[in-house]
Amino acid sequence: MSQHTVLFELGCEELPPKNLKALRDALQAETSKGLKDAGLHFDHIEAYAAPRRLALKIVNVDAAQADTQKRFDGPALQAAYDAEGKPTRALEGFMRGQGITADQVSTFQAGKVEKVCFFKDVKGQSLDALLPQILQTALDNLPIAKRMRSAASRTEFVRPVKWVLLLKDDQVIPATIQDHAAGNVSYGHRFHAPQAISLAHANDYLDALRQAKVVADFAERQAIIDQQVKALADEVNATAIVPSDLRDEVTALVEWPVALRASFEQRFLAVPQEALITTMQDNQKYFCLVDSENKLQPYFITVSNIESKDPAQIIEGNEKVVRPRLSDAEFFFLQDQKQPLASRKDKLANMVFQAQLGTLWDKSTRIAQLAVALSAITGAKAEDAEKAALLAKCDLTSELVGEFPELQGIAGTYYARLEGENDQVAQALGEQYLPKFAGDVLPQTATGTSIALADRLDTLVGIFGIGQAPTGSKDPFALRRSAIGILRLVTENNLDVSIEQLVDFALDAYATVIQDHAKTRQDAVAFLEGRYRAKYEDQGVAVDVIQAVQALSPKSPLDFDKRVNAVNHFRNLPEAAALAAANKRVANILAKEATPEGQVVESALLEAAEQALYSQLQALSPVVQPLLAAKDYTAALSQLAALRTPIDAFFDSVMVMAEDPELKANRLRLLAQLRGLFTSVADISVLQH
Repeated sequence: MSQHTVLFELGCEELPPKNLKALRDALQAETSKGLKDAGLHFDHIEAYAAPRRLALKIVNVDAAQADTQKRFDGPALQAAYDAEGKPTRALEGFMRGQGITADQVSTFQAGKVEKVCFFKDVKGQSLDALLPQILQTALDNLPIAKRMRSAASRTEFVRPVKWVLLLKDDQVIPATIQDHAAGNVSYGHRFHAPQAISLAHANDYLDALRQAKVVADFAERQAIIDQQVKALADEVNATAIVPSDLRDEVTALVEWPVALRASFEQRFLAVPQEALITTMQDNQKYFCLVDSENKLQPYFITVSNIESKDPAQIIEGNEKVVRPRLSDAEFFFLQDQKQPLASRKDKLANMVFQAQLGTLWDKSTRIAQLAVALSAITGAKAEDAEKAALLAKCDLTSELVGEFPELQGIAGTYYARLEGENDQVAQALGEQYLPKFAGDVLPQTATGTSIALADRLDTLVGIFGIGQAPTGSKDPFALRRSAIGILRLVTENNLDVSIEQLVDFALDAYATVIQDHAKTRQDAVAFLEGRYRAKYEDQGVAVDVIQAVQALSPKSPLDFDKRVNAVNHFRNLPEAAALAAANKRVANILAKEATPEGQVVESALLEAAEQALYSQLQALSPVVQPLLAAKDYTAALSQLAALRTPIDAFFDSVMVMAEDPELKANRLRLLAQLRGLFTSVADISVLQH
């Protein structure tokens, strides 16, 4: 069968830049699915996207579906012919319905019954007939939140459609897509080459558009931007900040990228660089430049969509646009400094945190009490922790944070430093919100760790205390994320503290604001312990490893973490599968039989295998116990792996449920001793292999 290269292009008004990449990928995926469902084979699909177009190049696609046979089933063979071998009424009716004669009837086996049938040859449809509907369906299935109609057309799309191009090699496929008749015409750059471009062949697409100042391939356009931005940054010994989302958005805004470096006045560098970077990235789509120490430089890079004869004018225009925005940030920064951070507590006293839990100032005083209590565990100075806690929320009332909400904490750090606070206090104001998301960095200072823990604990315990725990669909205070943050802050800082102790610190700070301390403690502890699974699954830990540790209900997140790591390591040992199975067997035996009191009587061990197991247990116990005491669970389980051979031998040759009651009791004690050693770390009988 012959194969062809097909080119499809949908020309539009400027497409939403933040969605362009997703639209391109969805169009490729939906078209691929449509072709496969239709039985049309192809090598691959190349997908292109630029501000005014979505395009596909389908390489080596079949000219038509393969011819097939379709089977039409009739009555059972036994009912189709009479004793003389003549067609019965049942068969005659089947033949009439299919318009066939007796010589066209076949048979097939349907389970134990042989039936008559008719195999009808079905000619495959052509690519030309199938493709228009496949493409229209793909467009209809694109992930578009809001569709629009244009002019008199009833057909909807994300933006008004201007042209449709559909070529099979050098031939136009007759079609109407999105109410537009397909042709072989595309259009170049809106300003540089707006005239129509007639394509002679589907393979000419990228080169023809490049001649018309359009780089249609998204990845190629992005690579050009990367190269130009790096070259401009290198000229001033700087590095460009290129967030992936901004990089994609800028790529989606231009057809013919031309990067230009502009500058701003040095005086703006006195403003917190986070504010300057935020406004330049979010509002102007600029790439900011930093030096080797990550300090902002007085430059930015803009990517223009035209190749100007006088680039200086574009640079000057961008500098004029950005200056007022930087001036606003500077104004807010200077205004804020007229009022000390600590004096802003009056405004916090008028800002409600939660109706039943009081104002933000109430929260600040609770965090201060909590942070002081935590400082004994985190190693922070109590006075630093208290001061940082009382200042922590003050920048929420500042002009700078009012304009740039994402600077909460960061603005506070700047103001605290300007007011002469020490590094622990100042840095903690920015660190209180860390980690902000999964995998985010943690506070670097002990004071910051104290405030970050205190803030999360205060919110979590308070919300549980007023009976507004998260539900399956609602978690307005992001308590699930906060809980994992608490677990990370404890484990990754090696803080030896129980969850219950942490909750109690928070309850002490709430005092009578929370009525039922016992229920709140129970609910909050259960919630925090319930987040272990989500935390460790995100790290790629198997569910059965987590369950093996949860079976013991460790009280401390740090202890839980050490046990999980130990079981995760043990799981990969060659002895793990056999030991897990043996532990399961032991657990089942002990679940059915109450373990007799007392110690194993060595003289009552009759079989060589039980003597060997007992001897090995006696030898290992003094080695393992110090490791358990030191919470070196990985080493403890590695030592216990040596028990595989004697355990296997024991179960091969020893009858635990002996008829002699004393013998049976002694063997149950031996198994209980074995089980006790393993469950000192985790219930490894839970492990699946």
